[in-house]
Amino acid sequence: MAGVLAVAAALAVGHLVAGLVRLESSPIFAVGDAVIDVTPAPMKEFAIQQFGEDNKKVLLASMAIMLVVLAAAVGALSRRTATLGVVLLGGLGVVAVLATTTRPTFEVTDLLAPVASAVVGVAVFLLLHKAAQQGPVQQGPAQSPEGASDPGPATGIAPGGEGEARTKEFTWEIPGLGRRTFLVTSTAVALGAGAAALGGRLAGQSIDVEASRRALDLVPDEPAPPIPQGADFAADGTPTFLTDNADFYRVDTALTVPRLRAEDWEMRIHGLVDEEITLTYQDLLDMPLVERTITLVCVSNEVGGPYISTSNFIGVDLAEVLRRAGVDPRADQIATRSDDGWTCGTPTEVVMAEGSNAMLAIGMNGEPLPAEHGFPVRMVVPGLYGYVSATKWLVDMELTTFADFDAYWVRRNWAERGPVKTMSRIDRPRSFARVPSGGFIAAGIAWAQHIGIDKVEVQVDDGPWQEAELTTEVNVDCWRMWRAELALEPGSHRITCRATDRNGNTQTSERVPPIPDGASGWHSIAFTAE
Repeated sequence: MAGVLAVAAALAVGHLVAGLVRLESSPIFAVGDAVIDVTPAPMKEFAIQQFGEDNKKVLLASMAIMLVVLAAAVGALSRRTATLGVVLLGGLGVVAVLATTTRPTFEVTDLLAPVASAVVGVAVFLLLHKAAQQGPVQQGPAQSPEGASDPGPATGIAPGGEGEARTKEFTWEIPGLGRRTFLVTSTAVALGAGAAALGGRLAGQSIDVEASRRALDLVPDEPAPPIPQGADFAADGTPTFLTDNADFYRVDTALTVPRLRAEDWEMRIHGLVDEEITLTYQDLLDMPLVERTITLVCVSNEVGGPYISTSNFIGVDLAEVLRRAGVDPRADQIATRSDDGWTCGTPTEVVMAEGSNAMLAIGMNGEPLPAEHGFPVRMVVPGLYGYVSATKWLVDMELTTFADFDAYWVRRNWAERGPVKTMSRIDRPRSFARVPSGGFIAAGIAWAQHIGIDKVEVQVDDGPWQEAELTTEVNVDCWRMWRAELALEPGSHRITCRATDRNGNTQTSERVPPIPDGASGWHSIAFTAE
């Protein structure tokens, strides 16, 4: 109990100090971020596939369980001396300090949180360890055991024991004093830790992001064309054409969402440019605001995976912003950095190409970006997987070369360039579903950004390929829905789909995992008709 409470108090105080300084310096977040950084890419992919958007919660929960088990074990081994516990807590403090100093956004003041955490952890453990050792209280000399009547429950040197020759003095026990002392002290520590953790949470939310969002009224100068009738087959099992902000997929490395206000935001554009410029949020509002309907897809998406969504993004044309700075012809990469230090490298030629539709986005579906999706400003580049195009909480942009800079995921063996592959997915039926035999409508989605989907075909078991019906196309940067009427005999079946883009290229059947440049293969579903 002493070990566990000491660790809890250490983390709570560290979180409180971090909330007053910078929340990202909280020991639990700093160590968690460091763990994410050193985790091999295949393990990260496994975590994303197994736990989805909850993978960071699972990481934090796993760390908490490990700390509790370790603290309890060391506390149990420290019953005779506090040395082991002190060494453990000091070691954890050193780990937190090292993790903090390795963060890309490290500032000297960030050390306050892990140092305070270590000091409090050691002090609390010593306090609780001392309280746990209290029990017998010296009451004065007593008669020698020989011939003496039993004075009641006694502790100390037992008659006939090894120390009897050294003393005839006994101590009287005041029953329960040790437990009471420890109970009172530990309760106070637990309450203090809870208060500190709550204080850290409240302090970390002192930057009122939602108030900053509410103050904005984003009205695009160039609205997106209305979504036409027949743009989805939602009644037959596909997603709705536009994804609600609350349902838009989220895959990133941020353990805690950066808290930036629009009025404080600025971004420097530098490097291989004719003129270095710094933009504020007001600068963006003063430019022509455009609204574009764009589908984003994550490179972590397995065949048939869920990490694809579509939104009406509001923002400014990124190519036009870069023309203001003047792009050096040598700059083949746009290196961007998030407020939490994450980096991204985007091919310059893709952004600057005619009709690229690349944006500095400030809104989604008619409202300012949600904090989880990059408020105040993020990048959106259609046709590229998010790891090379979709920096959230954007604060820095450098024009550079692929030879001179490797972004976060490139350093972890992902491809430098990540064009989105032509793919399709089955949304109905679901895996192992039981459906009525006879007439049945299968449905799903397909995408081939910047090119467009020409057709989707489905196959039941080993039968012939059947061309599916497509929805009305909104634009080539968006997904397109399909449906197919099937005649099913009772029994087990498997349905497979494949898409062909407008250039006549049919998606490959070769099944490869997401690493290093996105998954490929035909999606298939096993189900039963009855």
